[in-house]
Amino acid sequence: MKYAMPTPLDYFATLVAQDDGLNLLEAAASLAQDEHPQLDVQAVMADVDGLARRLRERMAADATPPERLSCLTRFFHGELGFAGNLNNYYAADNSFVHRVLETRRGIPITLAVLLLELGEQVGLRMAGVAFPGHFLVKCRIGLGEVVIDPFTGGTLSPTRLDERLGVYRHGSGLPDDVELPLEFFLRAATPRQILARMLRNLKEVHRAGQDWPRLLAVQQRLVVLLPGDPAERRDRGLVFDALGATSAAADDLAFYLGERGDAPDAAMLRARLAVLVEQRSPPLQ
Repeated sequence: MKYAMPTPLDYFATLVAQDDGLNLLEAAASLAQDEHPQLDVQAVMADVDGLARRLRERMAADATPPERLSCLTRFFHGELGFAGNLNNYYAADNSFVHRVLETRRGIPITLAVLLLELGEQVGLRMAGVAFPGHFLVKCRIGLGEVVIDPFTGGTLSPTRLDERLGVYRHGSGLPDDVELPLEFFLRAATPRQILARMLRNLKEVHRAGQDWPRLLAVQQRLVVLLPGDPAERRDRGLVFDALGATSAAADDLAFYLGERGDAPDAAMLRARLAVLVEQRSPPLQ
């Protein structure tokens, strides 16, 4: 009996099936398999393990958390030369962990995934931060936290963070009397939330380029990752529609309208769904 090889989407679905034990680095590295189907994710993880061994060699066994954090940032941004890709920020490769390892260039969130893994392997208590517009990393030091910009390796004071929030606060549409505290924006992101943000970065890259096949691959992953989010089913349906997959598009739009029938876009989508249903119905004989 022949067994079908699991697809990249099957592999990803297995990795993200449960929150407990979800390996962020492995799942993040696997995102590149749609574009690079021969990618060996385990080899990527082994490469990161090798970097962690090199980092541990530079640390004293009794190094304090501040010393470990300082050593990590010097190693990552200084010795290895990881930095933000200023010259080609919106390239899809910036979202692929294996390419960031090769080029030493990436966007904040992929650089953060590597920093988090290295930090964990040297005993630091670190977490990703889904800060508006720019992913950050924080590290618990004693009773406080140090916030790091993975793009540069620099630390960010509360004053600097408040400055970065200024544009968001004024453009968010919140009432003038609503002032969310800085701490609200510094909450730790879960691995699932980090993966969703990575995929949504790719989603915007491919949507801007109207690259529907690549966008569909990303959208399939978002539906698997966030099965309880009807908006991702809607967005997949719209991609199916752009690709001419009438039945699949109709199924996704119908699901969305069943869950969000009073959404602002519901009337427009009902009209489109009616067209799709008519197109897939067999003609009368």
